[in-house]
Amino acid sequence: MKKYIIKRILISIPLIIGITFIAFCLINLIPSDPAEVALRVNDITPTEADINRMRELLGLNRPFLLRYFDWLWKSLHFDFGISYVNTNRKVADEIARTLPVTLKLAGISLVMILGISIPIGVLCAVKKNSFFDKIIRIIVFFGTAIPDYWLSLILLSIFALKLNMFPISGASSISGYILPAFALSMSYISTYIRLIRTNMIETLEEDHIYYAKVRGLSKKSIIFKHALKNSIHSSLNALGMSIVKLVAGTFIIENIFVLPGIGRLCVQAIFGRDYPVIQAYILLMRILFVGCNLLVDIVSCCIDPRLAETEA
Repeated sequence: MKKYIIKRILISIPLIIGITFIAFCLINLIPSDPAEVALRVNDITPTEADINRMRELLGLNRPFLLRYFDWLWKSLHFDFGISYVNTNRKVADEIARTLPVTLKLAGISLVMILGISIPIGVLCAVKKNSFFDKIIRIIVFFGTAIPDYWLSLILLSIFALKLNMFPISGASSISGYILPAFALSMSYISTYIRLIRTNMIETLEEDHIYYAKVRGLSKKSIIFKHALKNSIHSSLNALGMSIVKLVAGTFIIENIFVLPGIGRLCVQAIFGRDYPVIQAYILLMRILFVGCNLLVDIVSCCIDPRLAETEA
């Protein structure tokens, strides 16, 4: 198992380096001149001399590879440059200011996903084709299909405007996260209920479950210690993807609920052509994607060591 974990870590290193190169290339392939953009976003009508001075200030007159390695070295020290929109602020400071809001929103959404989908998915499998199972399957169908932005507007209209149970916007208290977290997690909850239900039904029909029943084990022990444990692997792999999507997919929710998170910062950077912020956002999301998948692989391997033997 140790060899498998070390192998996964070693594979992740060149992958992350490749991600940094792609992130740097994407911004540099944009047809707009970053020096001109940096001047125009600050309401300066640039002359040729101004553009040349800004290019020299930003280091754009140096060779491409030198700029990449310089940016990579600084990024390793969490220095992503200066914001074009506000030259008095560093990109790292902007990320440090907004990232906790996004992580809090994603964390609450993740708790909702696990806390709702696992017990309901297990109940649907145990009570297969019952009235409860059929009702949940209908809800899951609509929950998977409904867009999160539309659900956000419905939740705002009912629970914030009409019932006045939650604040309309802002992140001053935990109640301000409940509606956006539910809107963000609804499609994931529906997906995982369906996934857990399907895997549990298949597992409950396997031979080792019948053997456990013959041994006289309690129904609770069979469901949670045997069936659920052997059904959760595919859900864990999907969860690794979902964590990244939760963080990266908050930009719509954050703009609707006016949450000062990193997703809203990225949208503002796109409209303002703040390239250093966009570049840092792409880099962080891709690294988070690799890191979460690595973590899920390690956790899956710890739960079921046979996976390491299969990959060997």
